[in-house]
Amino acid sequence: MEVPSVQEIAKEGLKSVPERYVRPQHERPILSSTTPLPEIPVIDFSKFLSQHLKGPELNKLHYACKQWGFFQVINHGVSSALVERVKRGALDFFNLPIEEKKRFGQRDGDVQGYGQAFVVSEDQKLEWADMFFMFTLPSHIRKPHLFPNIPQPFRDDLEAYCAELENLAKQILDQMATSLAIDPMEIRELYGVGEQSLRMNYYPPCPQPDHVIGLNPHSDGGGLTILLQANEVEGLQIRKDGLWIPVKPLPNAFIINLGDMLEMITNGIYQSIEHRATVNLEKERLSIATFYSPSYNGIIGPAPSLITPETPAAFNKISPGDYFKGYLAQELRGKSFLNSIRIHPENEKSS
Repeated sequence: MEVPSVQEIAKEGLKSVPERYVRPQHERPILSSTTPLPEIPVIDFSKFLSQHLKGPELNKLHYACKQWGFFQVINHGVSSALVERVKRGALDFFNLPIEEKKRFGQRDGDVQGYGQAFVVSEDQKLEWADMFFMFTLPSHIRKPHLFPNIPQPFRDDLEAYCAELENLAKQILDQMATSLAIDPMEIRELYGVGEQSLRMNYYPPCPQPDHVIGLNPHSDGGGLTILLQANEVEGLQIRKDGLWIPVKPLPNAFIINLGDMLEMITNGIYQSIEHRATVNLEKERLSIATFYSPSYNGIIGPAPSLITPETPAAFNKISPGDYFKGYLAQELRGKSFLNSIRIHPENEKSS
């Protein structure tokens, strides 16, 4: 459902936000806390190359995936110069005139393009953000009116960036499999060829940041998310132990989180975690999320070697394509769709 550009609304210099963006009191984010809060784990990817250091780092990874579902990765090997060019290119894109951005606008029935996602009714509250979402790999699934029309040199930089992040995602998945004591090929086979998509998020300054939300609380539907914080403004928060914990991005790091499909593949050992984005009174925030998910025409479920009499399958099998159809058909809220395919033991007994 088409909605106005929040970036254009913000340019009007409003003293208060339009009613459709104002959240009820219980949904409004608390933007500060006097209580010291924990920080998400940090994984040093270079240690996986050392026989001496690999074991302890795998233990840290296992803890991060099991207890947090989020971590930052440093020394990941992706070119810092390339990352900086992608950050600049994303900002330049959102700074294009609105008429130029509308050339990339979403089309009827398709979430890909410039606009907003998960808008399913005229009544729901809107997020204080604009986005540009598209499938990026394999290249044959790209929409011809999107990726090929991105201005140069940003297009070539994105091409290189997507290839680098696909490689990084595969390496992270391999290390996750090793930390679970299963053959990495088991996860690779469930992934198939794999599909990558990219979402650039633009959160304009907001005159009432404590009245709106930039991105609703949700878990990601796919497999693995690699998030690049593209400027210095923070806003990502994750839900842990009943608290909303702000994520403080490290320099030259990526923020990694597990999506619903990895929770399914790991039979619930590793969990996708709810997160949200808040906005800023004075400054824009920009982030770039890259999603690496199983092939849409495959079938996913718990990895066979993780199913035992003591740990039976926790999820029904489903095709990623069908999962995303259900995930995208409703407002972005928590883990509601994943819960719909969860196997409940009491149901199994009664059947």
